[in-house]
Amino acid sequence: LISGSRSSKTFKPKKNIPEGSHQYELLKHAEATLGSGNLRQAVMLPEGEDLNEWIAVNTVDFFNQINMLYGTITEFCTESSCPVMSAGPRYEYHWADGTNIKKPIKCSAPKYIDYLMTWVQDQLDDETLFPSKIGVPFPKNFMSVAKTILKRLFRVYAHIYHQHFDSVMRLQEEAHLNTSFKHFIFFVQEFNLIDRRELAPLQELIEKLGSKDR
Repeated sequence: LISGSRSSKTFKPKKNIPEGSHQYELLKHAEATLGSGNLRQAVMLPEGEDLNEWIAVNTVDFFNQINMLYGTITEFCTESSCPVMSAGPRYEYHWADGTNIKKPIKCSAPKYIDYLMTWVQDQLDDETLFPSKIGVPFPKNFMSVAKTILKRLFRVYAHIYHQHFDSVMRLQEEAHLNTSFKHFIFFVQEFNLIDRRELAPLQELIEKLGSKDR
């Protein structure tokens, strides 16, 4: 029996975009276009919008989605079930954030994902990196910051698909996972945000998702 108690809990606090803000309007626009079912169109930069702002809003949204998806399977992702952070036998990730942990360390998947999500959250909360106020400029290095965040968030999808897809199916979450991942992939492809090499662990799935939409 799978208890649903864990799945209602989120893994990390949700990052909220303040209502009434321009970013909130953008998020609503994104949600509306997603509803149309055309994901390729939904990820495109809305006319007249700032690219950094569009990437910021979507990065926050993907963080929240992945947070929620991973939250549903945390009880199956343990020190003993996942002693290393992997995406199948050929890909293993070691954690380093460049500040607290400079030399990459080998750690279990739950530990790695906890480091990763905490690290992402700290950046999303940093007003100098992700300004929430209108008219506050994005930093010059914003694009490289966003790319690193998205590259790392991809690893959580890759781990879930490779190591926990059976649990996702038992929980009947696969449609939710596939839609979220497809949206993520179309988004990073549209703006060329993740190196192809980084996407290798899920290459077949990415091709399959893409071929349905051509």
